[in-house]
Amino acid sequence: MRIVVAPDEFTGTLSAVEAAAAIASGWLRTAPDDEVLELPVSDGGPGFVCVLHSVLGGSLLPIEIDGPLGATVTGSVLLVGDTGYVESAQATGRPLLAEAAPTLASSYGVGQLMLAALDRGASRIVVGLGGTMTTDGGAGLLAALGATAVSHSGADGTALLRQGGAALLSIAAVDLSPALERTNGIEIVAATDVDSPLLGPRGAAFGFGPQKGASPTQVDELEAALAHFAKLVGRSTTGRDPALALGAGAAGGQGYALLALGGTRASGSQLVLGALGLAAAVATADLVITGEGSFDWQSLRGKVVGEVARLAVDAGRPCLVLAGQVHLGRRDYSPIGVVAARSVADYLGSVEAALIQPSIGLAALAERVALTWSRQ
Repeated sequence: MRIVVAPDEFTGTLSAVEAAAAIASGWLRTAPDDEVLELPVSDGGPGFVCVLHSVLGGSLLPIEIDGPLGATVTGSVLLVGDTGYVESAQATGRPLLAEAAPTLASSYGVGQLMLAALDRGASRIVVGLGGTMTTDGGAGLLAALGATAVSHSGADGTALLRQGGAALLSIAAVDLSPALERTNGIEIVAATDVDSPLLGPRGAAFGFGPQKGASPTQVDELEAALAHFAKLVGRSTTGRDPALALGAGAAGGQGYALLALGGTRASGSQLVLGALGLAAAVATADLVITGEGSFDWQSLRGKVVGEVARLAVDAGRPCLVLAGQVHLGRRDYSPIGVVAARSVADYLGSVEAALIQPSIGLAALAERVALTWSRQ
């Protein structure tokens, strides 16, 4: 029996590579004669550049940038021909903050990574969006590329663009023209992990703010700040309102900033799956296994699990989800092609138990599931 194992990262516990290895090792303890192919995936979030580098090759260049609160951190730019690949999580991800700062965290470092790619000759920049702790509408990113602002007092308010989402309420005007000039003629692709818009119940603030540590009051403040910022920015060079576009809410609104610069949106999952040749691998498999830390509503909106399940459906192959936690019922996930979903937390008895030794717990769950699904 041939098994394709293609998980995303288990946020905060396991990388996609580690998750794939755990699932494979557990499965093989039950079914040692099965052929298990490990193909770890990213949806644009953490691991995006690493996974693409392993497949595409190219030059991986370390770059010193500003982290979400201004401290210097090291990110990287992957150059493959004239394309530069950037990962937003390297500049704004959870590991870079000792504690959540949802109203203060800035995307400035992501813009610095884009500048580094431009300075090295990239004419196309693909920005992986996901796994971030910012909700600033990409204002910091735009500031790094040269955007300016004016405060309500009439003074230069450019510094406010890089002070997090809440600071956007103090801005009276925004000028994107320097950033547009800097990126003129450059193809920009926002490789998003979700297809959410900037505003509303599934947007950057309401949809994702709480998981970034925002209180209900802070969520309201961030929603108001993003709406204010979007009103100031207005329509993009295409004449469309980027706030309404799918993917604008990705990475705390960094998708919005890239679309405002005239960029286009692509599914980060589909981009990576294409590079991996996952469709061809799935077509020759008997069973497909994917997974992530939390299998929930976001999984159905462009994340890895949903995209892998889609490929399995297209190939007529069953798809299982092994996740840290499962928050969806069969009625929710069956329409996307998932035949069953199993939770490490449920298997071990609690979320706390699942977090203690995540790799061991995931391997144990895979070992158990193989008893049912393997033909051995």
